[in-house]
Amino acid sequence: MTTLEIVGKQVEFDEEGFLKNPDDWTRELAEALAAEMGITLTPKHWQVIEFCRQDFQRTGESPTLRRITKESGVTTKELYKLFPKGPAKKVARIAGLKKPTGCI
Repeated sequence: MTTLEIVGKQVEFDEEGFLKNPDDWTRELAEALAAEMGITLTPKHWQVIEFCRQDFQRTGESPTLRRITKESGVTTKELYKLFPKGPAKKVARIAGLKKPTGCI
């Protein structure tokens, strides 16, 4: 477990870099995490992030790649453009959620 100061706030991450407490998440934190990955968040990114956070609140689980593409209104191709090389994991990290089930 690691504690980092991001956007002036102490935040805990697990050993894989996922936020320990989803309630610590803020939009500013998402922007900072995305920037660390070389991603500049656009309205389309926010559409996916907000879908994932809402889905997590309903189910208690981070949505899988398949669930995101079936229910968020963003195609698989778009998702890979928005969050290259492992979109489900990247969006979960940026959205302040735990690692999706089935991700390596």
